[in-house]
Amino acid sequence: MNAETLTVNKEREVQVLNGWLMLPVVIAMLLGGIGMIVYSIVRAVVDEPVWSLFVPGVLLIPTSIIMFCGFFTLQPNEARVLILFGAYRGTVRASGFHWGNPFYSNGGQQVGFAAHLAEMQAQAIAAKTGSAAPQPKKSSRHKISLRARNLNSDKLKVNDKRGNPIEIAAVIVWRVRDTAQAAFDVDDYENYVRIQSESALRHLASAYAYDHGEENEVTLRSGVDEVSQALRAELQERLAKAGVQVEEARLTHLAYAPEIAQAMLRRQQAEAVIAARQKIVHGAVSMVEMALRELAEKHVVQLDDERKAAMVSNLMVVLCGESEVHPVVNTGTLYT
Repeated sequence: MNAETLTVNKEREVQVLNGWLMLPVVIAMLLGGIGMIVYSIVRAVVDEPVWSLFVPGVLLIPTSIIMFCGFFTLQPNEARVLILFGAYRGTVRASGFHWGNPFYSNGGQQVGFAAHLAEMQAQAIAAKTGSAAPQPKKSSRHKISLRARNLNSDKLKVNDKRGNPIEIAAVIVWRVRDTAQAAFDVDDYENYVRIQSESALRHLASAYAYDHGEENEVTLRSGVDEVSQALRAELQERLAKAGVQVEEARLTHLAYAPEIAQAMLRRQQAEAVIAARQKIVHGAVSMVEMALRELAEKHVVQLDDERKAAMVSNLMVVLCGESEVHPVVNTGTLYT
């Protein structure tokens, strides 16, 4: 069974006529048609109708009205995809007031009953899930914004590489790079970006451990830059078929799921206590060693092994104890 391959569309930038040049032409055609009809009617009352002027005048009026539908404007970083009877004719990227073929359709936009049905389905799903209903899209003669957009994903509950449930969210900066792919290769490129971003974020979370990885292992907490680059690369691969360019992808939320958050917090606290104790003991041993060495080198006092052991024990208790130590002053000799 042969797999059916989809045709990949490529954007072709085209130029259309200047709207300010065509506007007086279309107005002149409309006024000319009206004038020809009026003149022929007046001639018909006085003498005889001038059919050579009446018929062209009748044709000029609807033609000029139709030509008025060819005017459109584009703002900076905005493009319009031109579709003529189902065929892609090109994309206009230049901003300003333009005139094109009035039969260019609003390609790619859902109109009529299909749009109404899709809107009703979206509202029904939103009512069941309790989320906000999406706003209906307005047909704008298939204008596509080329501006940078932000997608702030919802908090997703997924399992990391070690199976721990975590919550993760990201913000993605993207823009449309190829308008033909965005309009024709996917059904709804904005919804496509949203769904694929969620899928990529889930896959990323399952590929890395939250923290406490093996030696030199990149984790979600420690390798922020590496994880962001991996997320951006995967998103770009997924969204390339929609003509979308991913400019930046960053994690905005990362935490353990509530059901294990307390246990993981206790583990982190225990690890912090152990790390602090190690540093304290290391410092105490260094200080005791320095004290014994200084006493021996300066011949302050001669201590046997038993007295050295007692001194080490006392110094370690003083240096490593959590509470304040109250010393006991020995008023006798060192050996009593």
